[in-house]
Amino acid sequence: MAATDAVAYFLEDQTYHGKAERTQEAYERVLRRFESFLDDPACGPAGESLTPADAGRRECMAWVHSLRGELAPSTVASYASYVHRFYAYMTQVGEFEANPMALVVEEMDESIDKDPTRRELSVPQMREFVAGIGHPLERALVVTLLKTGMRVGELCNLDVRDLSLDSPEVRQEYDLGDRVQLEGRPDSLFVAAEPARGTEYNGEVRVDSNKRKRSTVVPVDDELKRVLVAWLALRPDGPSPALFTGTGGDWGERVTAQSVRHVVRKHAKAWGWYRTGGGATENVTPHYFRHFFTTHLRDRTGDRGIVKYLRGDVASDIVDTYTHNWGGRVREVYEANVYSLL
Repeated sequence: MAATDAVAYFLEDQTYHGKAERTQEAYERVLRRFESFLDDPACGPAGESLTPADAGRRECMAWVHSLRGELAPSTVASYASYVHRFYAYMTQVGEFEANPMALVVEEMDESIDKDPTRRELSVPQMREFVAGIGHPLERALVVTLLKTGMRVGELCNLDVRDLSLDSPEVRQEYDLGDRVQLEGRPDSLFVAAEPARGTEYNGEVRVDSNKRKRSTVVPVDDELKRVLVAWLALRPDGPSPALFTGTGGDWGERVTAQSVRHVVRKHAKAWGWYRTGGGATENVTPHYFRHFFTTHLRDRTGDRGIVKYLRGDVASDIVDTYTHNWGGRVREVYEANVYSLL
């Protein structure tokens, strides 16, 4: 099997297995890089062009060594694990005879950091960062992530009906808060658990998935409300029910996780907070905003239960406890402790 076909074969099977689009993109990026390394006679110890099917343990070792110094140790480990899984799968299905990466991964000094020490940014620093974002859509995307701690896919899957604002002039123009879960809960966002990539939800097939264990109602404070009202005044009036829609070539279309990551990466690079290959330990990404929200709100409130509820990653009994006391405990604690960004 040709090298290109081997990688394409693996990626196609991952699609059939239901792997997320982001996961598939990561596999393809790493495997194509590995493939290019093998194809260059000057890189490998054999001094000849090889395919993944022909590569041995020494070629895999040489590739891993080539990554060191350029990438963080945890990123090197992640890249090696992708290639290891590729070989393991191709061996299992009978396309390859052996997995030359198995011993390499076993003997590697690097390890994948499940809970990396991330860049430490203060609230004043983040406030300056937000102040430098002038585009209403980009500003709304970033402030929503920072103020709610939601995942990027959950942000993209928000619909206009998921937002309730105590603003008569805005309510007259948009069908805001058109959900029973938002009745009696002004200035709040409903983050649903159901939307999944490739499935239709609220009349639109979704390209991103929510990973929330249970649907959650998140407060909208005065700062986020101002940003969202400013965005709604400019939001394209298109067929999509999405809260956040494109204003460029994707005019009126729902924003995607990829486009949001691009926005954050662009602004983070301008501040020196993003480096290609830098990894989670130094790069500011949409997921970093979730970490920022969790760390600062937990430290301020001392209430892990409420923070977990807002993040949407707690057991049903805890979710039910805070859902029933949403109008009191949750909103009160949130508004008293959430940081100022404007």
